[in-house]
Amino acid sequence: GPSAENTDFDTDIIIDINSAFMVLRQLGIGPTDGFSITDSSSEWTDFIEDMSKIEAVKSYVYMKTKLLFDPPSSSTVLQSINENIKELESRLNYEAD
Repeated sequence: GPSAENTDFDTDIIIDINSAFMVLRQLGIGPTDGFSITDSSSEWTDFIEDMSKIEAVKSYVYMKTKLLFDPPSSSTVLQSINENIKELESRLNYEAD
């Protein structure tokens, strides 16, 4: 994505990241009262302290944000990302129960 110095797309990316956090909350992951970011100062552990889930959460937020902000032009890549997202949703939902 854009370099850290380029802030032209920050608002768009933040909105997409927060959308992913909302879906994760609905899956039972993260704070029950919700979570959102406003800038780059938030840490992953602000959202989730469970280190056994943190890498899956990072991957999930990355893929959901990538699809919303910069979707791939290849339908094969798009399908692969969507399948990975669905698998992570399923696994995270299972972990939350």
